[in-house]
Amino acid sequence: MDHVNYALSTGQGKGNMFDDIRFVHQALPDLGVDDVDLCPKTGDLKLKSPVFINAMTGGGGERTEKWNAILARTARETGMAMAVGSQMSALKDPSERTSFEVVRKENPNGVIFSNLGSEASLEQAKQAVEMIEADALQIHLNVVQELTMPEGDRDFKGALERIQHISESLNVPVIVKETGFGISYETALKLAGASVSAIDASGYGGTNFAKIENERRPRKLEYFQDWGIPTAAAIIEVRRAFGGTVFASGGITDAQDMVKAFLLGADAAGLAGAFLKLAIEEGESRLIESVNELHEDLAMMMTALGAASIQDLRNCPAVVSGNLANYLLVRGFDPAAFAHPGKN
Repeated sequence: MDHVNYALSTGQGKGNMFDDIRFVHQALPDLGVDDVDLCPKTGDLKLKSPVFINAMTGGGGERTEKWNAILARTARETGMAMAVGSQMSALKDPSERTSFEVVRKENPNGVIFSNLGSEASLEQAKQAVEMIEADALQIHLNVVQELTMPEGDRDFKGALERIQHISESLNVPVIVKETGFGISYETALKLAGASVSAIDASGYGGTNFAKIENERRPRKLEYFQDWGIPTAAAIIEVRRAFGGTVFASGGITDAQDMVKAFLLGADAAGLAGAFLKLAIEEGESRLIESVNELHEDLAMMMTALGAASIQDLRNCPAVVSGNLANYLLVRGFDPAAFAHPGKN
């Protein structure tokens, strides 16, 4: 509950670098809104919507059970996939299971992701998947959060080996995600050899878990509050190293951010804090309405760009400038490639 409350009070961060991307308008798109197909290509993850509810809630008693029920019904009504928050609490305390199990109860036929940290064993991964009859398992990487957390882990050896063992042994796909500090090219390259199905770039610019954990400790570790790879840059880093499904998250709040994420190479986009805040402040009906609006806005912008599918957006030119362009140049990526996608 500390994490949820501080996430709501600290809000979404800034600095995901999406503002440094500008679409090149196509005045002859030769496309109608009804021609746009929003179903992404995500392999064995089988997503129907390019938008999904990312991991955040569960394990906080009746309140998080209520919120998970709202989010699960929203996912059911809008065709979105949904990830639950870390299930380690329920593995340690069976009384917390209902705050996760409610998701499958409310959305019996939907796509649901389990969630555990990289410290989890194969047996714990199997238990988490069984608990909610999950279609995939998210394994989250949260080194900076743990280091900032007063009671957090201080040893991160063996994580890649555990991830690979789980990926090769589990009977559902494995997704590896950060918790808002971004995944680099180097990390994505390691994960590409670990049999994972998807990577969520989960960049800097959304909910800041270093900031949240600093609220819980007497001496703040200020140096971690501005730590991480901005979301737009993280998507590019991951896509250059990984040929599987790429998810984008980290401060994504509207359809324009999503279209930019897809143009950079993401296959789907996850929202967490923005959805929860809307559910709590304006209610379930408004949350469902807002997701439908996101789908409508995506189709409208894709029509204006002449992109009939999420995949087609990678062929749409855009100008990358400012801090994002500088970041890419220093990291060895060519920002001009996005202005001339046909030449790649």
